[in-house]
Amino acid sequence: MEREEEIARVTLVGSIVNLLLVVMKLVAGFVGHSAAMISDAVHSVSDFVTDIVVLVFVRISAQPEDESHDYGHGKYETIATLLIGLALAAAAIGIVVSGASDLARWIQGEDLEKPGVFALWAALISIAVKELLYQYTHFKGKHLHSKALEANAWHHRSDALSSIGAAIGIGGAILLGNRWTVLDPLASIIVGAMLVKVAWELLGPSFGELTDKSLPAETENEMLEIIRSVPGVSDPHHLRTRQIGNHFAAEVHIRLDGEMSLNQAHAVASEVERRFYDRYGSESHLIVHMEPKK
Repeated sequence: MEREEEIARVTLVGSIVNLLLVVMKLVAGFVGHSAAMISDAVHSVSDFVTDIVVLVFVRISAQPEDESHDYGHGKYETIATLLIGLALAAAAIGIVVSGASDLARWIQGEDLEKPGVFALWAALISIAVKELLYQYTHFKGKHLHSKALEANAWHHRSDALSSIGAAIGIGGAILLGNRWTVLDPLASIIVGAMLVKVAWELLGPSFGELTDKSLPAETENEMLEIIRSVPGVSDPHHLRTRQIGNHFAAEVHIRLDGEMSLNQAHAVASEVERRFYDRYGSESHLIVHMEPKK
């Protein structure tokens, strides 16, 4: 459970920071009259929600296999990643719609309220804090082999990008005068579009895993090389692969000398499994089907 406890600690740090940023951005957005900052606050709310999702689902995914889950609970972590992507997509679409509404009002001749300096400072603070949080979470996600944590790290960075866009829009509207208050909603639209792209990059692999998409060709080729390296094994074929959380599962057929005893054949298959687990971890799964050479 050490891995899951570490993931929980990293996520808890992020959730506390996100909660503080939500309060700061909402106050800055309303006091500073900035649509971009309010949109940025909404994005931070989605960050906070996804932190809770990670905390809940990663703990579930750590549960060992049982009677109803022969392959363990690893895909709960994938579900967490999927939910993070959906939350990010929803936040991004909301930001784009809100910015487009303000832009339409400006095009129709309506004056947009000039944002205040407080909103600009809030954006700059958010950029620095969220980039630091991204670096910390991404490093931990790679170290702990947690896709959910890596996805959450990108959610942190997307918030930093959102704040960069907000800072540009707010700063431009403040420095260039009332004629350029449209920069505030324009910034929120651009940021929202960037976030849609990030959300898609998170959702694609999650859908693939949940629908049992095969592992990448280079990973499958590496598996075949490992299996082929075992003395006595020839022609590994019918390799089927998929991912379960942060573990791999595979099935493969191998050909052995038909004159081998059952004990000898079993020893060869056990060596195939040992090398597979040495490379991909003891919690991975491999099924070996043995056939006599033709």
